Amino acid sequence: MCGIIGYCGHRPAVPLIVEGLRRLEYRGYDSAGVAFVQGRDIEIIKAEGKLGQLDKKLEGRDIMNATSGMGHTRWATHGLPVERNAHPHLDSTGRLALVHNGIFENYQEVKDDLLTKGYTFHSETDTEVLVNLISEGLKQTGDVLKGLSWALRQAEGSYAIVLVDRENPGVLHAARKSSPLVLGIGQGENFLASDVPAFLPYTRDVVFLDDGDLVRLDASTWQVLRYDDLTPLEKKVHHITWDVQAAQKGGYKHFMIKEIFEQPKVITDCLAGRIDTAAGTARLPEIEDLPVPKRLRIVACGTSFHAGLWGMYLLEKWARIPVQVEIASEFRYRDLILDSDDVVLAISQSGETADTLAGIKVAKDLGASILGLCNVVGSSVARESDHVIYTQAGPEMSVASTKAMCSQLVALTLLALVWGRKKGVLSPEAQASAVRELADLPALLDDALPAMRDEAKRLCRLYSEAKSFLYLGRGPCFPLALEGALKLKEISYIHAEGYASGEMKHGPIALIDPKFPTFALALADELFPKVKSNLQEVQARGGPIIALTQPGVDLTVDHRWVLPTASGPMSTFLALPALQLFAYEMADYLGKDVDQPRNLAKSVTVE
Repeated sequence: MCGIIGYCGHRPAVPLIVEGLRRLEYRGYDSAGVAFVQGRDIEIIKAEGKLGQLDKKLEGRDIMNATSGMGHTRWATHGLPVERNAHPHLDSTGRLALVHNGIFENYQEVKDDLLTKGYTFHSETDTEVLVNLISEGLKQTGDVLKGLSWALRQAEGSYAIVLVDRENPGVLHAARKSSPLVLGIGQGENFLASDVPAFLPYTRDVVFLDDGDLVRLDASTWQVLRYDDLTPLEKKVHHITWDVQAAQKGGYKHFMIKEIFEQPKVITDCLAGRIDTAAGTARLPEIEDLPVPKRLRIVACGTSFHAGLWGMYLLEKWARIPVQVEIASEFRYRDLILDSDDVVLAISQSGETADTLAGIKVAKDLGASILGLCNVVGSSVARESDHVIYTQAGPEMSVASTKAMCSQLVALTLLALVWGRKKGVLSPEAQASAVRELADLPALLDDALPAMRDEAKRLCRLYSEAKSFLYLGRGPCFPLALEGALKLKEISYIHAEGYASGEMKHGPIALIDPKFPTFALALADELFPKVKSNLQEVQARGGPIIALTQPGVDLTVDHRWVLPTASGPMSTFLALPALQLFAYEMADYLGKDVDQPRNLAKSVTVE
C-alpha cells in the first residue's frame, strides 16, 4: 500500500512533497523518492529505508525552485526493497518519470516486447516497464495524454499513477484503476495523492477519482477524462471535515476496523494475475518450477498458524498431499525427521517472526525445501526461502491481524488449486467452480460487511459482561474457532478458548453454565449434523449460544447470526470477518485500545 503525492502550484514543491509523504507513513513503506523538473532534466532523488534517508540525500541539493513534482513511498511488490527499485522510475529516453501503486499483471510480456524495441531497464519493477510502455505510447501518438491512454489500454492489473513530463514541467498526468487516488483542489495549486492526509493542511476540497479516470492538472486547472477515449468527465468536489488522524484511517475509528473492511480489496489484490475465470484455472508463477511435494510441513505462529491449519484441510482435500501443521516455537526444538523430499511452508505476515525463521533454519539444515508465504517483499522469510509466494495484502497497521490472515487463506486456496491440478486429482469442473467463486468473493463480502458489523455491535452489547467464551468448530471451522478466540482475548481481554467441537465433551463441557457463552461455527457443510449435536449438549446444560450459520440451516439457538450463502471453503471468507467484527466491537464497546493491545507487538522478532 504505497503512498503517492503530486503537486502543481506556487510553493516550493519538494519540501511540500516530502511533508506529504511523511503524513502517509502510516501506510507502511520500504523506500521513498521524489521527482521534479530542474532546467531541462528530470531530477530523481530516492533512498532505501525511511524518509530520514531521503532527507539526507536532499540536504544541500538545489530543490527550492521547482513548483511541481511528485513523491512516492514504496511497499515492494516486484523486486527487492532497494534503491534501484524505489520510485520514481524514468523511461529510457529520460523524458518521463512515473510513480505507481498497484500491480501491472502483464508486465513481463510487455517488457519482453519493449526489449525487442531497444528499451533498457535498470530495475526489477513492473513500474519501470509501465513508464516505458507510456514512452512507447508517446512515440506512437506524438502526445503525452494520448500516449498515456494508449498504454493504459494495454496494461492489465491495478494502478494509481502520476506522470511527470520533462517537456511540460508544470503539468502532471495521473490515472487510477483499483488503487486509490484523490485530487485536491486548492487556490493556485492542485494536488494528487493516494490518500487525503497528504495534502489536508493545504486544502479540504477533494475529488474522489473512480476506476478508469485519467487526470491532467497544473497549478490553476484540472480536468478528468475517460482513460480509453479521453472523453471529459464531470466530477463533484467534496469538502472534507476530517482531521488528519481520522483521514489516515479513512474515517474509521481504528485501523483494525478499516483493515477488516479492506478485505474485499485484499482478496482482489491477492488474486490479481493468478486466476483466469474464462479458463477456470488458477496459477502461481512463483512456484511453477517447484515439484508438487510428497509431504508438506506448515510452520507458523499465532494467526498465521491458524491460517496454516485451515490450509491443511484444503490441501489434503484438493491436492491429496499429507500435511502436518506445526507451531514454529515447538517445531524448532523437536527432534525432527526431514529429508530432501519434504517441503516446509513457512507462513509469516511480516516475514520477520523469530520462531518461524529459526524453524526455517532447522528445516534447511535437514535438507528440506522451503516455501515462504509472507506479505513483505525482501523480508527475512522471503530471503531464506527457496520459493516465496507474496500475499500482496499491503501493510497492516493494527497489531491484531485481520486482512493478513484473509490474504493467507486466499494464497493457500490458490496453492491447493494449483497443486491439485498438477497432480491430476482435482477435476477441471471443481477447479473452474472454485475459481468462479473466488472471483465473486470480493463483491459478496463488500456487500455483506456493513450488515455484519451491525450484527456484531448488537451481539457484543448482549454479551459484554461475559468473563469467558468457548469457541467451537469442526473441520476447517476449527482453525476459525481458534482465531475467533484469539481475536477476542487479545483486544478485549476477555478469556476465550477455541476448541474442536468433538473435544468439548472431553473436558470443557464441565465449564458450561448460563453465564458461560459459546460462540459456534455452524455452517452448512457435511459436518453440520455433528456440530448441531454438540450444541444440543451445550443447551442441555443451560449455556447460551451464538451460532454463525447460513440460510436454510436447521438450528435453534439463542442467537443465530446468518451469513450470506457461499459454498465449501468460500464460506470461510465470510465467517472470518464476522469473528473479527465481534471481537472488534466488543473491545471498542469496553473501551479498550484496539490498535495497540497491551503487552503485544505487531511483529514478534525475538524468541
